[in-house]
Amino acid sequence: MRVALDTNILAYAEGVNDRTRQMAAVEIIERLPTASVVVPVQVLGELFVLLVRKGGRTASDARSAILHWKNAFSSLADTTSDVLLAAADLAQSRFSIWDAVILCAAAEAGCQALLSEDMQDGFVWKGVTVINPFRQPQDPLLEAILEPIA
Repeated sequence: MRVALDTNILAYAEGVNDRTRQMAAVEIIERLPTASVVVPVQVLGELFVLLVRKGGRTASDARSAILHWKNAFSSLADTTSDVLLAAADLAQSRFSIWDAVILCAAAEAGCQALLSEDMQDGFVWKGVTVINPFRQPQDPLLEAILEPIA
């Protein structure tokens, strides 16, 4: 099962916000089967901006962080013209254009889930279910994706 990550998951793992959220994000990422994780390119761009503006990092440090995440997983989901047009359609009724780009890129990449704290938990679009990985009790689909704690 392929799963995409939203910006907030990587931002928390990078320490943006509180230590509790960072530890939870890192645990989730470590339990995901690496080969099944997709990172939309839009997420890396948003992460760069967030690390510089909110995280107080230099552009060089933010670039290093996005390079780390780019290399950590086997698949990136590009923002193609088809993805952008589908996102524009979705943004007309439900999401910001940038969240819609992430969701559409995840769908285009064949993901069944998108982990996001910011989007509507449980929303399904083109076969992709948005899951808030910090919600308790944990979503059964997320439980099926995560590898057991060693």
